[in-house]
Amino acid sequence: MWYQAGKFILKHRFPLLVLLALATGFMGWQASKVQLSYDFTRALPTDNPKYQDYQAFLKKFGGDGNTMVIGIGSEKFYNKEFFNELADLHQRLKKVSGVTDILSIPEVVTLKNDSITKKLVPEKIFHYPYSSQALLDSDRAVLENLPFYRGLLYNADSHSYLLAVNVNKDTINSKSRTRLINDIMHEVQLFEKKTASTVHSSGLPFIRTTIGNRIKNEMNWFLAGSLILLVITMFLFFRSFSATVMSLVVVSAGVIWSLGTIVLLGYKITLLTALIPPLVVVIGIPNCIYFLNKYHTAYIDQKDKYKALVTMVGRMGIVTLFCNIAAAIGFAVFALTHSDLLKEFGEVAGINIMVLFFISLIFIPAVLSYLPPPEEKHTRYLENALLEKILLRIERWTFHHATWVYSVTAVITVLAVIGIFRIKSEGFIVDDLPKKDKIYTDLKWFEQEFGGVMPLEILVDTKKKKGIFRIAPINKIDELSAYIAADSSTARPLSFVEGLKFAKQAYFDGDSLSYTVPYESDMVFMAPYLQSKNDSVKTADNRNKGFQKLISTFMDSSQQVARISVNMKDIGSAKLPVLLNDFQKKADEIFDTASYKITFTGSSISFLEGSSFIIKGLKESIVWAFALITLCMLYLFRSFRILVCSLIPNLIPLVITAGLMGWVGISLKPSTVLVFSVALGIAIDVTIRFLINYKQELPHYNNQVSQTLVQTIRHTGISIIYTSLVLIAGFIIFCFSDFGGTKALGWLTSLTLVVGTLTNLILLPVLILSTSGRKNGKK
Repeated sequence: MWYQAGKFILKHRFPLLVLLALATGFMGWQASKVQLSYDFTRALPTDNPKYQDYQAFLKKFGGDGNTMVIGIGSEKFYNKEFFNELADLHQRLKKVSGVTDILSIPEVVTLKNDSITKKLVPEKIFHYPYSSQALLDSDRAVLENLPFYRGLLYNADSHSYLLAVNVNKDTINSKSRTRLINDIMHEVQLFEKKTASTVHSSGLPFIRTTIGNRIKNEMNWFLAGSLILLVITMFLFFRSFSATVMSLVVVSAGVIWSLGTIVLLGYKITLLTALIPPLVVVIGIPNCIYFLNKYHTAYIDQKDKYKALVTMVGRMGIVTLFCNIAAAIGFAVFALTHSDLLKEFGEVAGINIMVLFFISLIFIPAVLSYLPPPEEKHTRYLENALLEKILLRIERWTFHHATWVYSVTAVITVLAVIGIFRIKSEGFIVDDLPKKDKIYTDLKWFEQEFGGVMPLEILVDTKKKKGIFRIAPINKIDELSAYIAADSSTARPLSFVEGLKFAKQAYFDGDSLSYTVPYESDMVFMAPYLQSKNDSVKTADNRNKGFQKLISTFMDSSQQVARISVNMKDIGSAKLPVLLNDFQKKADEIFDTASYKITFTGSSISFLEGSSFIIKGLKESIVWAFALITLCMLYLFRSFRILVCSLIPNLIPLVITAGLMGWVGISLKPSTVLVFSVALGIAIDVTIRFLINYKQELPHYNNQVSQTLVQTIRHTGISIIYTSLVLIAGFIIFCFSDFGGTKALGWLTSLTLVVGTLTNLILLPVLILSTSGRKNGKK
């Protein structure tokens, strides 16, 4: 069948190439319309309780995680020149397109009791620009008499100060987010230059945008660098410009098809689907190497280009098909999960790995048929003296040192298994950043000075309309807030109760001792001041800064659900559940579950829960992939003995990689778990090629196992080694990344490639020989 396929391709080579070029051109046109996705919650399935809680929160309150924070640590903060520059920064930031609101010390207000209108009227505390230091000091004293702002906008003990910049949620979730953050940072850097001070920047919008842009830029450079290294390495091996360019065209076409498929399926590029182009290169390069290797060996034997090409397709067609099927299965199983991110990744990767097979099958023999026959320099790599020595040594290990092979394998595997039990599964929002990176150090500055910037939201549902303004829930919310504030991982929570304390202080003419939870009698007297939002007072400059605006952010329109907003440290996915369980336990003690419903949510929880869900999905998918590949191998070889022999060399590289991760302290996270999927696809590829070649050669050697193994090691071993070296060259460049996850992806995948090559060239022949009955026996 495959020999006939080879003749058909060569007979209709021109129309097939034209058809392939037209189809690739169409996919290129589609690929030009590809868009990036900025939705960070899609890792969770829609039926996930935490996803549903977060969506319900967004529906009621509009969102969280839309605040960028700017921090200043300076003892000259209240120097009039410095303060005037800060006030000017506030005004410039307000003009940035996409900035919706700013909370900073120059613009803070106090509340004044207007006993005539029964209103709490907001008045600005600071009156910049200042020419008098005494006036600034006087206004500063007013601010420091308001406990509401203490710990929120300043830390008096360390002279640290904060500006909170709220950004438009639609802008920060679109491609304009880079422009928005750059515009903000431009103004911040101008302030730094004018004041000769150091400014710290953080918050989810800033972190996500900056890290996302860095990763995107790195991936673009690394993809280009990987292709360049692959091209150089292949040229050094094959000494053929045409073979190198042909291979580059195959993988480039695969990349175009993958991007076009994303558009045709109605998807956008996510952090996972962005990895598909490098994966296409990983799968495509072996296809090219094995086809070229078989073409060269066949031409040396037959001295006829046409026959060599037919033999190439006839012998390697089925091998490449099953290799790509196995790799496609390894990724397509992600489509069986409930996560949209993983589904899209699985569908696009699975489809395009199979498309890559057809591109290779059509393009390589058709183009080779137009090129002149290979010259002696093009096939010289087949007689590499160093490789011949290595392969001869492998033969000796197979036939004379099987015990040593088993012993070394067993010891290394046992050590690896011990290491597996040391692996931790933990992720951070600023995962993988170097400890000296400014994003990381700025985040730690905010955690030290203000308790963190990661948003945690707690919803208190009283199950009654206007139920939150009763004295009982007010006291309970204050008690829970005090408990949370006492934890070292969180900042002081904000809720409408803090607004009531602020209002009570204003009602009692600014007495700071009155910043307490109102008594029931206080609520009676303050009732006229707690009017609906529509009755809020507008200040002279037409900004609605009334009391209701202050507290309405922390309640729903029916005044049934109260919101407690907490900024917390980036404590990681391992500690977060422990912290939340502690808060939940305390909430259950304070609130009667029959009368209240307490919900913990927020973008931080959704983000870390999404990472954990991806890790879980990847783990399950790897198990399913291994099971399906096992069935595929059983169908292909129709031998349980060969099946067992094929699985062991593929399991061991994964076990060794996982064990090493445990020993060196690399945590399981999406970037590192993905290593196993990539490694499984590559390792099984080598196994299939070795075993099919073994199966094809067996009849030619009268079913003599020993002679067939020698021939298989010598012929297939060369292409396996070359393929591994080329792929390692492609992956090793990722080791130069600034991100720990990308760096780990590079060296862990390279390590797995090395181990997989060794197990398939050394352990697999030993297993086949040991289970064949006798060394020179028949199969």
